[in-house]
Amino acid sequence: MVSPELLAACRRGDRAAFEEVVRRTHRQVYTQALRIVGDRHEAEDVAQEAYLRVFRGLARFRGDAQFETWLYRIVANAAITQLRRRGRFPELALDRPEDPVEVPGSARVAEQAADREELTEALASLPLSLRAVVVLKDVYGFPHKEIADLLGTTEGAVKVRLHRARRRLKDQLFASEAGDEV
Repeated sequence: MVSPELLAACRRGDRAAFEEVVRRTHRQVYTQALRIVGDRHEAEDVAQEAYLRVFRGLARFRGDAQFETWLYRIVANAAITQLRRRGRFPELALDRPEDPVEVPGSARVAEQAADREELTEALASLPLSLRAVVVLKDVYGFPHKEIADLLGTTEGAVKVRLHRARRRLKDQLFASEAGDEV
């Protein structure tokens, strides 16, 4: 979380304060960029571009929303811009589950990792147009209107894609559970 005091220092031109903002938010920014652009090197470029936009626009940040919300929107815009430069939307990269820390007697850790891997595979099986909407809405909480603007489509199309994506995910996830029980 970035404090209002740290943001005030950034607005005053304190570079050390801005470096602290970058340090505190870099993991989330990079992860979001990677999920959207699907390439580690491009995600680094997107993160750098996003921070440049933040630095330039910080004086205009009104604080109506949380800083992190504003930052995620900037990252999403930078990522979509990067994709448009390439002329296509690539496959979305999803977080890969990290190796779980094994706690003796903890079957829940392994179960959660398996559930996450199953969800990752289900998301990866979706067409990009559906996956992008699910990631932007369900992971980052973007409003339908903003997703539509980012993807260059209508709000109605976003709602339809989101419904279709969730239905396919449900069908796929619960179909595999039903198959396991037989």
